[in-house]
Formats: sequence, C-alpha cells, structure tokens
Amino acid sequence: MYRRVVKYIQEEKLLEQQDRVVVALSGGGDSVCLLSVLVKLREEMGLKLLAVHVHHGLRGEEADRDMEFSERLCRELKVKFDCVMADVKGTAQEMGLSLEEAGRKLRYEFLEKKRVEFGGGKIAVAHHKDDQAETILYHLCRGTGLKGLGGMSPRRETVIRPLLCVGKEEILAYLREEKLEWCLDSTNLETEYTRNKIRCMILPLLKDEINARAVEHIVSAGTAAAEAADYLEKKGREIFTRFGEGKKGSYAQILAKVLAEQEPVIKTYVIRAMISLVYPSGKDITRIHINEVLNLAEKQTGKEISLPYGLKAGNTYGKLWIKIEEKGDVVEGMGEAALSGTVYSIFSYKKGEKIPENRYTKWFDYDKINSTLSVRTRKTGDYITLKGGGKKTVKAFMIDEKIPREERDRILLVADGSHVLWIIGYRISEYYKVTDNTHTVLQIQLNGGKNNG
Repeated sequence: MYRRVVKYIQEEKLLEQQDRVVVALSGGGDSVCLLSVLVKLREEMGLKLLAVHVHHGLRGEEADRDMEFSERLCRELKVKFDCVMADVKGTAQEMGLSLEEAGRKLRYEFLEKKRVEFGGGKIAVAHHKDDQAETILYHLCRGTGLKGLGGMSPRRETVIRPLLCVGKEEILAYLREEKLEWCLDSTNLETEYTRNKIRCMILPLLKDEINARAVEHIVSAGTAAAEAADYLEKKGREIFTRFGEGKKGSYAQILAKVLAEQEPVIKTYVIRAMISLVYPSGKDITRIHINEVLNLAEKQTGKEISLPYGLKAGNTYGKLWIKIEEKGDVVEGMGEAALSGTVYSIFSYKKGEKIPENRYTKWFDYDKINSTLSVRTRKTGDYITLKGGGKKTVKAFMIDEKIPREERDRILLVADGSHVLWIIGYRISEYYKVTDNTHTVLQIQLNGGKNNG
C-alpha cells in the first residue's frame, strides 16, 4: 500500500522535495495511516512535518483520549505536534450550521492557520477511496452537476489527499501490518448525520447486496465525470475567450446570438466561465442560477436578475452580461452623514497582496458577509470575534478600552447583523480579516483613507 500511495503522490505531484506538511491527525485509523506514510517519506523527500489535532470539545473523555493518543504517537514517531481547541457548538449556533458543518469549517480554518505559521507548504488530510464514494453519493442525492459527481480532487489549493488511491480495507491491513494502534470515534457509527448514513448503511448494502466492488465502480464513474467536467470547462472558456469580453473581478459579456449557436451543455459552461471571471469562488452558483442566466438570452432587452455574491446578470441590446452590483449596494445604514466621502470597493484578492495599514482604510473577507451591511451605532447583542475564535460584546470591548460612557453610543459600527466587522476608529473583527483563503475583498475607505495610524 505504501508504494501505491507514493506512486499516487508522484503522479498527482502532491509533494515536492523539502516540502513542509501539516498533517491533520484525529487519532483515527485513516489519519494514523497517513502520518505513518508521510513519516516514511520524510527521509526520502526531506519533508518537514507538523501534526495538528483539532479538539472539537464535543465527546468528553473520548475526545481527550484521542488528543492524548495523538500526542503520544507523535512523540514515538518524532513528529512535531500541536493541538487546537475548537468551539464547534458555539460556532454552529452563531452561524446556523450543523455540528458537522461547523466542525469541518473550523477544522480547515485552524489547519490553514497552522500551515501559515509553519512557513507555508501543504495540508495533508486522510480522505480515502471509500470517503470518495461516500462524497459522490452525497452530492448525487443532494443534486449536483458533473463537477460534484467528480467528488474530491487529489489537490485543492494547499490541501492534498494522498490516500485517495486506496480503500478503507487496505488502510486497516496496513495498520495491522505496521502494528500501529488507533482510536475509534464512536460518533462515526451514529446514523444521525447524512454522511454517516451513507457510510454505515448505504455503502455496506451496495457492497453486500449489489456488487462487492461498488465503491471502486462509484469512484471510477466519479473520475470519468471529473474528466468530462474539466473538458467542458475548457471548451466553455475557449468559446468565451473567442467571442466574449470582460475584466477580472468586474464584468463579462457575450452576444446572446453567439451563445444560442452552442450546444446546450456548452452554453452552461460558457456562463460558468463568465461567472468565474467576475467572481472566482462560485461554489453557491447552482444549475438553477445558470438556467436563469441562460433564460435572459432569450428575453427582451433590459431584463436583469440577481445572483449570489452580489452579482447581477442582464440582457442589454442582445448582449448577455454578468457583473458585480454597484458598490454602494453593499452597505446600507444610518451613518451616511458621518461617513460622507466613504468609498466601498469589491475586488478579487491575490494571495500575498499587501493589506493597507491605515486606520480608515480596511479590508474584509467579502465571502464571509452573510447579509447587507449596516452602518450604525451599537445595539444590545453586538459582538466582535477575537483571535482564536472567542467573542466579545461591543459593550465589553468599549469598557475595556476605557471609552467614556457618553461617547459609546456615538461610535459608528459596520455590522453584519449582530456580528460587527469594524468598530470604526478602533478595531476590526478577526473573523472577517483577509487571509490566504480569501477570494474577494470588500474595501471600506473613510474620508479618502487619509487618516493614517
């Protein structure tokens, strides 16, 4: 199994010599197998490893056991170890997510933070072939296109999945052969979560009652779907490049009659190419949205629709276009008089781009904003997020900053509901800060950004 994984890493170009790798280590069999493989590769490739365990604070003594086991394993393997505590329950309540969704969100945020602290490199996670089959079925049941049917890719930005080429049974055989211990997570056997139902009920049924190689065939079909999606995306981009025009992060347009000449499946990929030019991260753009844009091409001039991420699409004199909505639409509020001359801008973020160090020009991660922002004074329940994910009420912040009581109700805030992005003149929330994962920036510039500090 080890040699198969190494070959897969080479074929997919997942690692380079002297790479720094943050390994997601839960203590379960899959992550223990992944860490063991990378420890063996460490000598061959000169890898620098950091194992990170995310404690979700949900399973009491069992979670503590997993953390202690992970730390002990890393000592034995001579791998640097780090553990972070995640408030999964609080995040789920705050953001209206399931515990499963909140856990995944926090896990990747912490892993990315540790990756940056470790000096860059990759994040290795232990998804394997059975997980791939589970993901494909999950997407299929929820509704998806070819891209979703392709499942997880071997590499997504800084995240790599070296075990996607092997199945669960092979991993267990490797662990027994290497005489490695691992922890069992009891929640993986519960069928409360949708993915667990697929993992514990549906996949075993398919293997036992339909075909013992069901997982292999599902993954093979997913690979074919991913290849088809890649080809169609390429064709869509080629047609848009040839007949359309646009500007990254701003707008894209094409003649409706040119679009009408294409095959139906190609039309959808031309629209996706246009959206990608205007807004690179479009995971919430569904087939429904694509069809709505396509319908515009057949309508009379002047028709417009709204799309996620503040995008608009329309048909003007036979030209089908997609653009970012007017910048002023992003923020509404009660503080316009005090904020005269304020400029709001939305643009794509380039990793490593220098963030302004200016008291009155601030950048925020636009994708994390849930609703239309308001500029207002404080309300009961307002809070900001601190480093590490903790929260502090605006009232407590103002007290700690020794802001006089008579001034507190005059200080303006930029707020996303009760979650405050910016206490103007003081600080911004850690949650909305621009990171390497940011795709789109909202810039708010007060008074021309002339007040430095």
